[in-house]
Amino acid sequence: MQNMNKMMKQVQQMQKQMVKAQEELAGMEVEASAGGGMVTVKVSGDLKINSVKIDPGAVDPDDVEMLEDMVLAATNEALRSAQELASNKMSGLTGGLNIPGLM
Repeated sequence: MQNMNKMMKQVQQMQKQMVKAQEELAGMEVEASAGGGMVTVKVSGDLKINSVKIDPGAVDPDDVEMLEDMVLAATNEALRSAQELASNKMSGLTGGLNIPGLM
């Protein structure tokens, strides 16, 4: 019974640490750009897109597809970086365990 109580306390402590880590991630931000900096996207550690900046020089009415590609590339890279940030932060708490539904 003592082992079960000890394990429950450890689980509760880990849950508190995970909530704190998620709150910290929400305050962190990563940035990625495409097209030599023509498009920049900022994403929070909790995977929310905070901003998209487009240099006016990237706007070519005759080539909207290129601008769309740059926005897509910058967004995907920023999301990948934010996921990596979150994964690194959480893996320190879980000791590298892959807990389904955590992230």
